Amino acid sequence: MAEFRVRVSTGKAFGAGTWNKVSVSIVGTQGESPRLPLDHLGKEFNAGAEEDFQVMLPEDVGPVLLLRVHKMPPALPCLPWPLAQDAWFCRWFQLTPPQGSPFLFPCYQWLEGAGSLVLREGTAKVSWADNHPLLQQQRQEELQARQEMYQWKAYNPGWPHCLDEKSVKDLDLNIKYSTAKNANFYLQGGSAFVEMKIKGLLDRKGPWRSLNEMKRIFHFRKTSAAEYTFQHWQEDAFFASQFLNGLNPVLIRCCHCLPKNFPVTDAMVASVLGPGTSLQAELEKGSLFLVDHGILSNMHTNVINGQPQFSAAPMTPLYQRPCGGPLLPLAIQLSQTPGPNSPIFLPSDDEWDWLLAKTWVRNAKFSFHEALTHLLHSHLLSEVFTLATLRQLPHCHRLFKSTGLGIGGFSELIQRSMKQLNYSALCLPVDIRARGVEDIPGCYYRDDGMQIWGAVERFVSEIIGVYYPSHESVQDDRELQAWVREIFSKGFLNRENSGIPSSLETREALVRYVTMVIFTCSARHSAVSAGQFDSCAWMPNLPPSMQLPPPTSKSQATPESFVDTLPPVNATCDVILALWLLSKEPGDRRPLGTYPDEHFIEEAPWSITTFQNRLAQISREIQERNRGLALPYTYLDPPVIENSISI
Repeated sequence: MAEFRVRVSTGKAFGAGTWNKVSVSIVGTQGESPRLPLDHLGKEFNAGAEEDFQVMLPEDVGPVLLLRVHKMPPALPCLPWPLAQDAWFCRWFQLTPPQGSPFLFPCYQWLEGAGSLVLREGTAKVSWADNHPLLQQQRQEELQARQEMYQWKAYNPGWPHCLDEKSVKDLDLNIKYSTAKNANFYLQGGSAFVEMKIKGLLDRKGPWRSLNEMKRIFHFRKTSAAEYTFQHWQEDAFFASQFLNGLNPVLIRCCHCLPKNFPVTDAMVASVLGPGTSLQAELEKGSLFLVDHGILSNMHTNVINGQPQFSAAPMTPLYQRPCGGPLLPLAIQLSQTPGPNSPIFLPSDDEWDWLLAKTWVRNAKFSFHEALTHLLHSHLLSEVFTLATLRQLPHCHRLFKSTGLGIGGFSELIQRSMKQLNYSALCLPVDIRARGVEDIPGCYYRDDGMQIWGAVERFVSEIIGVYYPSHESVQDDRELQAWVREIFSKGFLNRENSGIPSSLETREALVRYVTMVIFTCSARHSAVSAGQFDSCAWMPNLPPSMQLPPPTSKSQATPESFVDTLPPVNATCDVILALWLLSKEPGDRRPLGTYPDEHFIEEAPWSITTFQNRLAQISREIQERNRGLALPYTYLDPPVIENSISI
């Protein structure tokens, strides 16, 4: 008989403890022990507790391979259902044999109801490194169980596939919000809803009376960035700067040849270009940029309060003035088809004509951002990465109701974009070069994003170097290859022209791929999500819908027609409420580089501390730069970036 000491750590979160009974079976190379109860006088497994138990094995099972954990409700008659299902969050088990060093078995999972869970000792191993049949069998059984629990479905034709669940309520506890996070989210949303309701705005279906009246809602929990937007939203330089550092900094690209369907002339833009130059000269210098919303052409639109909404597909050339001057808009065409009913609007036009044209561009930016940059690229693709990870990598592996387009329009826009989506757009250094914005001044999304990408890439590279000594070791990891293959098939619908790999052949390819996944699910999401309320709190800066059609002639816009074009009062409030919630992290935060769960135990030549120190250095540099900016760019400051998409 051999006596082992078992140490158990229970999570600290609300509800992490349990009244259920827990036992373990020790699995070794020579057999498996019977169930060994972990029992003291009084209650065990309270939240935050670390407890020691002595267990006696009746016979030797050989070197330890696995730990099987069993959880059962107490043997009481007429046991209430909540007690029978009592969930427990276990952090880890530590098993100390009579002789030798202790084994740590990371868990970090909720165990709900009666059942068993098999844990491995915390040394990370890729599939080809497991040479014992029992360990190989455990990997296969874990993945089979996960693949049965987490299944795919096609939510909409042409969309990336997603988790096959009808409601958040049906999700497994391990992928739900924590109780505290969930409570904070609903408390924040409820208090904001009540505030809008008391002001009598949520039920008003008519248009705003004036821009001055809109100030009533602008004071709803405004931020310093929102205040700056309110003060500068009509300025051309601010309008242009939002394509560099606003919600959608991924669409602007250098223009070396104006589109044939945009017949702008030197005379039209002379007031912006200034003397001694021309469009052709600036095109050759690389100082002209283009924002093209052509993907929005002929979109189906929403109906709000019984009124059809309208959309446009504008083209907006921008000019980077020399000697560090501001980026400025040159002209705006609100459709992809030039002609007498599609005039080119200019900064020299009547004030309200030009402001209305810019506002149509902002509405297009809202639709593109919410459907594609935010929903598709950040959420739908990240769900693909997450679900494929749950289904293909075992624990021991190392690695819209009030918008102008509506749900139907968003779906159509996502289908269109999926046909164009490519790998390079998701890899920041490649995307920056492809769009030709490496040198445009004042692009803080690029500057900060490249630093974050570099820090993540180095961290990933060091880890890959430890576990994959050669290109062949990458090719031979069947779990890794299955993960990549599933992302290709379920996320990118087997589109070869997407450039997304369906397999990985080299360590360098693996480093880039994993860096892309981490960056997409953390920094990129922060850049396109955290500032939503800042940009939309003053609604004319980013209107979610437009109630009148795009103008087909000049000299028609007035202050009254401008306001009538904007979304109605209740739709404005719906969107601002939603974006305020989406911009507020509801507690229980884990910034990028924070890994409180100790899943792996081995020492390696890489260090999480090194990664964290690099992120801290980046943060200091960003904060120092921001002190000299009228509008600080904070969305890629590492403490602001969540480790993963959590809202």
